[in-house]
Amino acid sequence: MRSSARPTGIDAVIADLAAAQHGVVARRQLLANGVTAPTLRSRVRSGRLCPIHRGVYQVGPVAGRYAREMAAVLACGPGVVVSHRSAGSLWAMLPPADATTPVELTINSRRPFRRPGIVVHRTLSLEADDITHLEGVPITSPARTLLDLAAVLSFRELEQALARAERAEQVNRTDMSKVVERNRGRPGANALRALLAGEAAPAMARSEAEERLLQLIRKAQLPPPETNVRVHGFEVDFLWRAQGVAVEVDGFAYHRSPASFEGDRRRDAHLAAQGIHVMRVTWRQLTNEPEAVLVRLAQTLVRSELRAAARTLA
Repeated sequence: MRSSARPTGIDAVIADLAAAQHGVVARRQLLANGVTAPTLRSRVRSGRLCPIHRGVYQVGPVAGRYAREMAAVLACGPGVVVSHRSAGSLWAMLPPADATTPVELTINSRRPFRRPGIVVHRTLSLEADDITHLEGVPITSPARTLLDLAAVLSFRELEQALARAERAEQVNRTDMSKVVERNRGRPGANALRALLAGEAAPAMARSEAEERLLQLIRKAQLPPPETNVRVHGFEVDFLWRAQGVAVEVDGFAYHRSPASFEGDRRRDAHLAAQGIHVMRVTWRQLTNEPEAVLVRLAQTLVRSELRAAARTLA
């Protein structure tokens, strides 16, 4: 039977450090905690310590969730925080980063850094309020992360990131406006200011099909919908609340089973009973006949507005 006894001595020191840092440790930390250089070299040769960066090691065969980012921070030393796209991924404003994507960090200094697999941004405008920790990893705050992303993302990508951050209640408009005003003149500040000044909430699309329909709606200058929002206990892809119209989009990978077909129809019937007309759009319609989709949607919105006006006058 394999022993599950807790490591002792030097191995316990290494294990404790790793447990607090997502499975990674720095050489300087090991030396400061009594691990001698010969012992360290021995652990590397035996595979117990696996080099990630110069002077940074993974402990054991399984990395923690934030091991890549924590290792990059340890490799660059004190004062460095995860930022830009890497921070956006950790905050779930952006999709998860690929294992081959460099980790982006920011330091409040002009001193140079060169590390393989790491991109270091240097600045003198990183304030105490811009820095926080996520599961022990030093990282830019959600508001500062959005400001940094504004300089490197397209306007639509930034809108998506802001929508996700607001949906997760990571930021609010007041705090975001303060960050933007404090950083006037920084790249991307104007784009973020424009998003914050918009009357409609930032739109979030969860699939390519939803993104296509959203761009069609905007190009046709139809009224802006709420996106991925709950109404009467169900989440719908697009909602025009005042008109009582919802749109559900079936992406190109969508496969309807008999059970899901029946479930969709029950949901549509429930929403209809609450005064919400559900229009369904398929990937084939979006790609082969987008103009017809727009016409059908525009007519549905107009008819709903006319019905609402008639009820008001009755």
